[in-house]
Order: sequence, then C-alpha cells, then structure tokens
Amino acid sequence: MHKKRVLLLSEGFGSGHTQAAYALAVGLRSLDASVQTRVIELGNFLNPVLGPLIVSAYRRTVTKQPKLLGRLYRRQYKKSLNRFTQLALHRLFYTHTSQVISQLKPDLIVCTHPVPNAVVSRLKRLGLQTPLYTLITDYDAHGTWTSSEVNKYLVSTNEVKNKLRERGISANRIQVTGIPVHPNFWQTHDKSELQAQFDLKPMPTVLIMGGGWGIMYSDDLLSYMTRWRDRVQLIYCVGNNEKVRERMLADPDFQHPNIKVLGFTKEINKLMDVSDLLITKPGGMTCTEGLSKGIPMLFYEPIPGQEEVNCEYFVASGFGEMLESRETIDRWFEIIQEPYSSVKFRNDLLHKRNQQYNPMECSRVVLQLMQ
Repeated sequence: MHKKRVLLLSEGFGSGHTQAAYALAVGLRSLDASVQTRVIELGNFLNPVLGPLIVSAYRRTVTKQPKLLGRLYRRQYKKSLNRFTQLALHRLFYTHTSQVISQLKPDLIVCTHPVPNAVVSRLKRLGLQTPLYTLITDYDAHGTWTSSEVNKYLVSTNEVKNKLRERGISANRIQVTGIPVHPNFWQTHDKSELQAQFDLKPMPTVLIMGGGWGIMYSDDLLSYMTRWRDRVQLIYCVGNNEKVRERMLADPDFQHPNIKVLGFTKEINKLMDVSDLLITKPGGMTCTEGLSKGIPMLFYEPIPGQEEVNCEYFVASGFGEMLESRETIDRWFEIIQEPYSSVKFRNDLLHKRNQQYNPMECSRVVLQLMQ
C-alpha cells in the first residue's frame, strides 16, 4: 500500500513559518502513522551559504528599520508576486526545487511561507501536477500569499477567508483550519512539578517573550517590570539573541532570585503553563500558542504589517490587549496577585478557545483532502 508523502516548505524569515510546518507534520503523523512528512526551509536547503545571509539581512531590517518593512508590506498588500519576480526567485535561488520534488515524490506540497509558495506555483504552471496547499501563518491575507495555482488555502479565521474572497478566490479553495500548533501546546502540566523543574517559586509569574529572534525594543518597560520582582516572578525569553541576554544578565535590575533570563528553549509550552500572564511580540505562531494555552496576553511593539493585524485580531477577540504604558503593567500585575481573579480569567479564555479553536483541525482537514 502506497504511503502518503507530504512535503512542507517554509523559509527562515522568523521562526513561526517553520514552526507551523513542523506542527502540521507532527499532527498528520499523530492522526495517521503511515503518513510520511518532510519539512524543508527551502532557501537554506538549496543555498546553505546565501540563504542564511538573506535571512540575516531581513533580520537587520526588522530590527533597525521596522517602519520600512511596514511601508513595503502595505505597498504590496493587494499584489501577488508577479511572474517576473517568480522567475527571478527561481533562477537566483531555487533552480533545483523541481529536482527536490522529483526525488521526494510528495503526494501533496504544503507551503507555510509566500516565497516557496510562489516557486512551486511557477513549477505548477510549467506542468507540475502535485497539489499545492498554502497555509497562511498569520491573521491577515497579504497578496504575496496568493496564486492561481494554489489548490487550497488553509487559513486561521473567517476574517482571513473573507479577505481572500474579496480578492476573487472562490470559497471552495479556502478552508478555515486555524494555525496548527505542536500537540505539546494542547497538553497541560502540573504547575508544582513545573515550578520544581524550572526552579521557580509558587508565586504570580509572568512570561516575557521577544520572538524567536529575541527582538525586544522597549528597554524602559522591560526594566520597569523588575520593580515588581518582590511580588511577581519574571521569566524573560530572548530567543537566539545572545547579546540581549548578556546585556540583561549584566544589568543589576535583572539580578534577582525572582527573575530568570533564558535564551532559546524548546519548552515554551511548559513555561506558558507555569505562568499567569504572557507578554509577547504578536507573531502569528506565538499568539496561537498562547491561545491554545488560554493564557492572557499583552502585546508590545508589533512589527508594522502582519504583527499589527495579528494584534488587532487577538485584542478584538478578547485574548489580550496592547501594552501601552506602565499603567497597563501595573493593572495586570495586580490582577494576577488575586488567585481567584487570575484562575477565573484563564478559565474564561479556555472556554472561549474551545469554542473557536481546535489545534488538530488543520491536520484533520489535510488528511481528509488527501483521501
């Protein structure tokens, strides 16, 4: 019996796209052990020297010139990648994509980033018969995700579906599935055991995340939070940004028994379970992980573009609010001092989550479409 093969293509422009690909892969295999999956960050795979340089340049732009990124996002918002751009991408970086597909022989290709989506779309115009699904990993529908060669769009919400419909994409090519998260984020852990594992005290705890790249701009607010360190336990996760971590560890404000400064970790799901409040950049994947845990969220300094739209969606849905001032910090840090209020708030969010989101829905839909 032929085993179904799914090829998931992403890019390393931020960690969320690839995390979504891995989450979908794990979900597919958990539902059907016979499914074979392969996740590839296509640019890095085909160009191991040039690929990381391009990602690094993008990261510097995000860090140093976020407003420029926002202008580009808005300027191209309604435009798909034109055929000349697709040809240029293919010739410059992706000339061996067809060989990779031929070798792996997938029954289905899922793209979680617009660039490999455009490259595969071009190959389909040239004769590739493999179905192409596009998993949009934000709560917006930028034009660069769209292509007439996409067989099915997998989207986070009805709002994103409606945005695609406004661009003339037929409803039967769009499925609302939610953004998949790793099954670890659907499990709950004993809080006292986690406190022992991470050397934490049984006290109100706040998790502060700067994204996979550890980008944190608001030094003033980060330092201000430490004024609560006698009453609130603070866990700072700065991702792969070792310079930020070293700077924080050398700062007297962060040198306290109730403050942890962590680098990259694969245990964010456990840290969310042991925390009462999440303060984060509003990346699509991090927000969805927070949603799956039912943890209240405060969002700070969204990157202009998709993070702004992510933030708007989660605020409007009642899962979080913008971190606009010290007063916001004071109010929320007071809320989590009261155990009853904190537990009730989280239970309400979990109830709302159960009504709106199922982390395995995307995997189920993909399996059904493969039948």
